[in-house]
Amino acid sequence: MKKIALCMAMIGLGGLAACGNGNDTPEREGGDQNGAEEITIWAWDPKFNIAAFELAESYHQEENPDFKINVTEISQQDSVQKMNTIFSSGSTQGLPNIVLIEDFRARNFLEVFPEYFVPLTEYINVDDFMDYKIEVSSIDGEQYGMPFDSGVAGVYLRKSIIEEAGLELSDFTNITWQTFNELGIRVKEATGKPLLSIDMNDLGHLRMMMHSSGYWYTAEDGETPFIDGNPSLKQGLEDLKMLLDSGVMTTHNGWDQMLAGFNSGEVAGVLQGNWITPSVKAEESQSGDWAVVPVPKQESIEGSVNATNLGGSSIYVLDIDGKEEALSYIADVFGKNIAFYEELIQTVGAIGSYVPASQGDAYHAPDPFFDDQAIYQDFMNWANEIPSVNFGKNTYALEDIMNQGFLDYVNGADLDEVLKNTQMIADNQLN
Repeated sequence: MKKIALCMAMIGLGGLAACGNGNDTPEREGGDQNGAEEITIWAWDPKFNIAAFELAESYHQEENPDFKINVTEISQQDSVQKMNTIFSSGSTQGLPNIVLIEDFRARNFLEVFPEYFVPLTEYINVDDFMDYKIEVSSIDGEQYGMPFDSGVAGVYLRKSIIEEAGLELSDFTNITWQTFNELGIRVKEATGKPLLSIDMNDLGHLRMMMHSSGYWYTAEDGETPFIDGNPSLKQGLEDLKMLLDSGVMTTHNGWDQMLAGFNSGEVAGVLQGNWITPSVKAEESQSGDWAVVPVPKQESIEGSVNATNLGGSSIYVLDIDGKEEALSYIADVFGKNIAFYEELIQTVGAIGSYVPASQGDAYHAPDPFFDDQAIYQDFMNWANEIPSVNFGKNTYALEDIMNQGFLDYVNGADLDEVLKNTQMIADNQLN
């Protein structure tokens, strides 16, 4: 009944949390197995995570020449929906051996259906991975996820534009959002260009602000909505409105408009996870004119740091036939192979969460596009400072509720009233 109640609550929110049939042990008919040495994987990006799995396959084949992977390209949303359906039936038919799950969504499954996932505690040295990635992929002291890419974020800036305003990169390093806004006003006055842009229906910027201070939409238990009285969330909303009101931040509608803004030079920068790097480098004519600086911290929040995260995912092994091969594959490569992580960053541009790899030459290599800045080493340094946060299982449900409050606030509503009303709505829908 607990799983059914949770299911109905999530459906009512338009969420994608997994919903069970009440059985503690699924019937294990087995997934789509095509041979003892072949495993199936669900992932969603041919140029990023799928490319990483294929590279890892070649490394594992050095000692296991008969090993093969069969990767199904499937969107994260479709993957989540299929798992919901199969888990709810109590079956395992049609499941892959390995599934990649976005970190914000992982607890949806781990808290409701831990029996479908193979614990990795004996296959991973958690001390070798970024702390905040371990936090989001474990539950009740058991490690379930193999941390994959870090979503460590940075502020990408066009050097020529900020220099036109008489500023240098050092002016933007290790600052607060208030200082960032002051600098942005100078850039806007000198060049007419905003520093950043935001999609008003996407609160990724707010997430990054809160994460830099160790706060989230929920209390530390990951369950209780924490809107009213949340100092980091309130400061984040105030800072976003400040940036919009000053013109330092403009708006865009959707992914393509965001890319067009900074690729064309109409916007002087972009704040995103490091996975945006290939999109920045897509405009080859701007090579040498870009740099990355740490994300500003929240001025009034004790413990806030100049480091945060956006996105990222972890690898999970499902408890079906073939799990032994899947465990060997991820433990052998993703769990400890430094050479793999070095090649991954050189060929795919993916920053892994495996800390020992950061000592390799690939992470220290200067990047000509970024005026020979060793951006991957910088990202790794920032990643190690990111606070651990319990995302819980309701991140997107809470963000949907908060987004309307954000729109009300920037359009003139009283912030304290917005936070009180949003808290009440969240409590009614999630409790």
